Order: sequence, then C-alpha cells, then structure tokens
Amino acid sequence: MKHVLSVSIGSSKRDHKVEIEILGEKFVIERRGTDGDIKKAIQIIQEMDGKVSAFGMGGIDLYLCAGNRRYIIKDAVPIARAAKISPIVDGSGLKNTLERKVINYLIAEKKLDFKDKKVLMVSAMDRFGMAESLEKAGCHMVLGDLIFALGIPIPLRSLKSLDILAKFAAPLVCKLPFKILYPTGEKQEKVNTRYRKYYDEADIIAGDFHFIRRYMPESLPGKIIITNTVTRDDVRLLGERGVKMLITTTPELGGRSFGTNVMEGVLVSLSKKPYKSLTAEDYEELLQKIGFVPRIEILN
Repeated sequence: MKHVLSVSIGSSKRDHKVEIEILGEKFVIERRGTDGDIKKAIQIIQEMDGKVSAFGMGGIDLYLCAGNRRYIIKDAVPIARAAKISPIVDGSGLKNTLERKVINYLIAEKKLDFKDKKVLMVSAMDRFGMAESLEKAGCHMVLGDLIFALGIPIPLRSLKSLDILAKFAAPLVCKLPFKILYPTGEKQEKVNTRYRKYYDEADIIAGDFHFIRRYMPESLPGKIIITNTVTRDDVRLLGERGVKMLITTTPELGGRSFGTNVMEGVLVSLSKKPYKSLTAEDYEELLQKIGFVPRIEILN
C-alpha cells in the first residue's frame, strides 16, 4: 500500500486521513498540520523519510511564479531538504497543469461562462496557471498579491503588471518570514473583513482557500468560488454565507478536497519515472488515465 503524507505548517484542526484505490493501487492519503511550526514539520519529515511513497509540502510553497520566472521562498527550503529518500513535492507541478486543465474543462463542458466575468484572484503568483487561464478566458482580473500577502491595498489588473512588479519585489519578498506572507497555524482560523469591497465587486473569487477565508465577509450572495483545499466545515460556511457555486480543482476524497501537494504526491507515487524528471506532459498523461475532474457543488 502506498502512503502519501502531506506535512503542513497549517492548522492541525484540518488534519485528515483516507484510504482509496487509484489505478489499481491502494493508497493511504494523510494530512498532518504543525500549527505554524516549521521545525516540527522538518522533524516529522525526517522521522517518516523512506517510510512513505511521497511527501506533500503543505501550507507553504517552494516557489512563486510570475511570467516565465520562479522565485524560491526561503523558509520552504529547509523543509524541502528534510527528505533524503522519499520524494517531496509542493504542488507546483499540478498548479501549472491540473489547474489550467480545470478552467479549460469548465469552458469546454459549458459549466461556466468566464467571458467578461469579474474575478478576484487572491494570489496569482501562488496559482499562476489558473490565473493565466482565467485571463485568457476573457475575465476582468483583480490580482490580490499585494493586498492579501503584503497588506498593501493596491489591486493589480493584469498578469503583465504582476510580472513587472515581481521582477523587482519578489526576490526580496521571498526572503521574508513566511508567516508574514501567508496565514499559518491558528491564523488560518481568524477572519478580517477589511478588504470586503474586492469580494463584493467580484463575480468569481479564485485561489488559495486560506487567503479567501481569512478576509471573507459575512455575506457572499451569488458568488462562485474556485479553490482547492476545503473541509466539510468550509463547505458549510460557504453555503451559510450565500455562495452560489463551489468548484475545487482537486476531487473530493473522504469528505474533503486535499491540496495540490497531496495530489502531486499521488501522481509521483504512480509514476514509473524519477520524480525530478517528471514533465507537464507526464502529469497530463497520468491525470488523463485517472480521470480527475473538478468537484462542482451548487450550494445555493
């Protein structure tokens, strides 16, 4: 039996474990949170190294992307280096394949018309593939990278403007303590509504769920959410706030959708190739075999 373990610096309240069969292989898929403790995450990885098929690095990315450049997040490096035997992935491989594929699927299957829709993308550098596909689909974009990561209330209106800004700012920003940039541990449970107007103006709110939730207003009537990692409690919360439709880019497994880092760990475990040599085409082929489709749920 294969074991994919996501070690997250997020809240341990979101821990989950499920057994599932994929392409004839039995899997244990597990998520363990460390409540913001990077040292504890490293310790768990070192203890489980060689005992699991693959690690997912949760609650933190190794890379942020803009244009054709990747920027390494300093605090993620020691976590990624903790695994010496088992492969460790942060989900970036899937963010640039699966999440593009999901937007194209929604268009092709006429599930959603993106033309001229107003989209709040809470962080495009975190999910550049999704952001690029949404812009290409004809959406009017508001990119919240400055707003939600740095607390600077300046919306960006295009990926080109994000690319220009990233050339100067990203090398410095990626050296900051990660807890400044992204909610970790207990901060994932806190809500601040000071950026409500950006939610109110949007038809679609897309991107990382912890960013979405942290600044989510009390009422979101008729909104569409496109994200990935949600629990049953998250789904109930979205329904109570009036969200019309929830789309998760990863499928529901045992009552929740896991992060892209977990799903990338599954693909790495299934592949016959060394994980560092896997290409976007390899991920596409595996996704095709598995038949992953987005979860689409009408909440109101």
